[in-house]
Amino acid sequence: MTDRPVLIAGGGPVGLTAALLLARHGVPTVVLEAAPERDIVGSKSICVQRDVLDIYHRVGVADALMAEGVRWQTARTFYRNRELFTVRLPDQGGSAYPAFINVPQSSVERELERVVRATPLVDLRYGHRVHALWQDDESVTVRASTADGDVELDGSHLVAADGPRSAVRGVLNLDFDGHTYDDLFLIADIRADLPFAAERHFHFDPAWNPGRQVLVHPQPGRTWRIDWQVPGGFDLAEQQTRGALDERIRRITGDEPYEVAWVTLYRFHQRMASRLRVGRVLLAGDAAHLMAPFGARGLNSGIADAENAAWKIAFQRRGWAGPELLASYEHERMAAAAENLRVTGDTMRFLVPHTDEERAYRREVLDRAVNEVDARALVNSGKLAEPYWYVDSPLTTGAPPAAFPTSPGAKRPLVAGVLCPDVRLHSGRLRELFGLNFTVLSYGVDVALPPDVPVDVYAIERMGDAPTIAAALDASPGWCAVVRPDGHFAAVLWSPTPTDVLCAIRRACGHGRR
Repeated sequence: MTDRPVLIAGGGPVGLTAALLLARHGVPTVVLEAAPERDIVGSKSICVQRDVLDIYHRVGVADALMAEGVRWQTARTFYRNRELFTVRLPDQGGSAYPAFINVPQSSVERELERVVRATPLVDLRYGHRVHALWQDDESVTVRASTADGDVELDGSHLVAADGPRSAVRGVLNLDFDGHTYDDLFLIADIRADLPFAAERHFHFDPAWNPGRQVLVHPQPGRTWRIDWQVPGGFDLAEQQTRGALDERIRRITGDEPYEVAWVTLYRFHQRMASRLRVGRVLLAGDAAHLMAPFGARGLNSGIADAENAAWKIAFQRRGWAGPELLASYEHERMAAAAENLRVTGDTMRFLVPHTDEERAYRREVLDRAVNEVDARALVNSGKLAEPYWYVDSPLTTGAPPAAFPTSPGAKRPLVAGVLCPDVRLHSGRLRELFGLNFTVLSYGVDVALPPDVPVDVYAIERMGDAPTIAAALDASPGWCAVVRPDGHFAAVLWSPTPTDVLCAIRRACGHGRR
């Protein structure tokens, strides 16, 4: 194992999460953040998805975020002056966490940095802007500008989590193709005691923002996030000067007193880098992909990037990885980004139609939805974030089911590639068994293990919670699953030989089909 650290460009939530995950594997990192200090103003990303909370749990911040965050379960959708429908998010099931909590990105970064400061293996450096790099088969070297001049640092790998204007992506000459929307979104965090519950409210074409949308979300500390869709060229300073911003806010607050905590304009993008891996450099988060925030697929997807990258880098450094493991990062996370862009693209075509046909479809659906239940399913205000499925990954054993459901929110069968569900146990949770090594869950199956890869084996029939686990996993005698460190099934096998299990583990380590 090399003594060189992993270099991480970008000290936002994706970069800090990657550093802490690598630290759990005993891997040192140097995090290079361009800004001279952390910006703690504004909500930015606020919706944290249940499975991402599990990743935050692994790095030690989930409890703090849960204590601060707002749990919401109800989403109401309005058209003009009518409520069209109400959606209630599913309950926790076997998970320790609700479907979503709302907590501002600044709080996420604060908690991540708190843990980073207590983690000797993570060296966080502000005021280090990466602007050049070169690499060979063994290492990556970066040059960063600082207040005292340029410095060079060597690492075994580089995770580029340096945001939408990624300098690393630019140095690598990677394309960032996609679409930028003309309309802007005016975002304000306000503190007020509003006369409705902690719910998500989405307004289509309200009289006070005709032809466009308004979204209201609860945040901690009496704070509410309001997003108004506004036309390109919108002048925020002029709106504030003549009192128009107050008029907009009063449409939500009525006569209640309020305080503006933060206000900004935001332009939505749908873009993905042409490559997510170049040699020993991996792109993650906004450096890799940008997507409209409706459905909260941006940062949640970036945190999944961090986890995917971390265990693969750690395994390669330890000598446990085959030649396909690091390459699989691009295959898996580019597929996840493409799916998120497809889903958010459909949403944005409904919210911000570009053609007469799209505008006519939107009006027809909304008008019909007032009275027709069937039409309400066509109203698209964002399909909520969910973990991606690696059913066609080179690490996955077995062909994907012919009719594998890919529509947003559909229930996924428990096949190879899908994230293993959580199960509450008498002594904790099933997912707490994952995160560092491969895990084999077997039900009366003999397994053979590779001598050079860490694998934890659990015989379900010998566990005190056997009936609960078996029911949650659809397992019965003869069933066996190989689970990756990130909790995704690498293989789900029935009546396998010991060699079958061994081959599935080796394939999941990047050694190909053997």
